[in-house]
Amino acid sequence: MTTVHLTLFYFGTIFPNMSDTNQNAISRAILRLLRPLVRILLRNGVAYGTFSDLAKKVYTDVAFEDFALDGKKQTVSRVSILTGLTRKEVKRLHEQPVEVSLVEEKRYNRAIRVVSGWLNDERFFSKDRVPLPLPIDGEVSSFSNLVKSYSGDVPVQAMLSELLSSNTVEQHDNLVYLVRHAYVPSEDPVENIHILGTDVEELISTIDHNLTHDTDHLRFQRKVNTQHLSSQHLKSFQELSAKEAQWLLERLDSWLTEHEISPDSDTNNEAVKVCVGIYYYEDSSKE
Repeated sequence: MTTVHLTLFYFGTIFPNMSDTNQNAISRAILRLLRPLVRILLRNGVAYGTFSDLAKKVYTDVAFEDFALDGKKQTVSRVSILTGLTRKEVKRLHEQPVEVSLVEEKRYNRAIRVVSGWLNDERFFSKDRVPLPLPIDGEVSSFSNLVKSYSGDVPVQAMLSELLSSNTVEQHDNLVYLVRHAYVPSEDPVENIHILGTDVEELISTIDHNLTHDTDHLRFQRKVNTQHLSSQHLKSFQELSAKEAQWLLERLDSWLTEHEISPDSDTNNEAVKVCVGIYYYEDSSKE
């Protein structure tokens, strides 16, 4: 039996208020979401003890940051009660720094911004909105200017190497051509694991939002799926979903680009992070 899912989420999903969710339902949900995660952990040599230590650290941090009583400072004793950890463990974990590298996140986000700028900045596309082939150097419509405009302090050659290695661009002589309208990381396992952390965090955060808000403030998620798709049409659906999803993401990206504010802007408007993600899922196991 083949099962396919195509899901669109806007930092959220549609769920009823789950305040009365029983422990059995939560346990089943945890078992389901942990299975693919544990596969990744075992494949990368992460033993249970390491996962357990990380989980304890997150339990402690979240309890301190998000579960203090109104108007009161969170205490070690209360966190101990909330988490089931000893006061000694809570104190140690709370004082333990988290070593988080933002290198992969910056590289990923900036590569995306470069591709987005190429597609949406009139300096870098034709009258028909076709991305122009860009010379490496130049005053206006050049790859160097594109990178400087959209990638912060990432060197031009470093960005070019990244986009070449991910097959996002091709270089012929002194011209760089955009051959894919989306940046997908190369076979770098570190960067792909980084995406695991950011993208899954965003999706679960949207679910958490909807479990704690009323129906007037739910965020958007829709899913189409079937368990009875004919296998002879599977490739056609893969191609159709990829084409339509890419079209939608490019349209939304163009809108976001038009409505962004500069980090250095003097406007009183507050900058808000938003994200739209689409994923394709397929299960070919037989029941």
